[in-house]
Amino acid sequence: MIRYSLICRQGHSFDSWFQSAAAFDTLRDGGHLACATCGDRTVTKALMAPAVATTPAAPATPAAPATPAAPATPAAQEQALAALRRKVEAESEYVGLSFATEARAIHDGDAPERAIWGEARLDEARRLLEDGIPVAPLPFVPTRKAN
Repeated sequence: MIRYSLICRQGHSFDSWFQSAAAFDTLRDGGHLACATCGDRTVTKALMAPAVATTPAAPATPAAPATPAAPATPAAQEQALAALRRKVEAESEYVGLSFATEARAIHDGDAPERAIWGEARLDEARRLLEDGIPVAPLPFVPTRKAN
């Protein structure tokens, strides 16, 4: 697993974990990455300082943090999340609890390629990632599970 600091065109900074550098490239190239704040799909790696272990005699000096974009207000975050949800629902097919099976079938060429979303257990999602099948969690639950 590798953690990248990411940034969108609007200047919003956020972090995310990826199975590998190749997995990040696959998700980015497939348009599967989006800013957690505004939903912008133009996401790139931000400049990062490597975490280098020092000898016990030399205390670690933390790197100065990058200046993040101004945090969005809760109302703006809710609007961005609602817009992301509308976009996902309009541009992809909800496959429910068969997400892992359908994602694998699409990847293997046994089902037509299309954008899908649904539900998967953590172990199912982990196996998909381990097999090089790009998946990412969504920051909302299906309507049937929402209060």
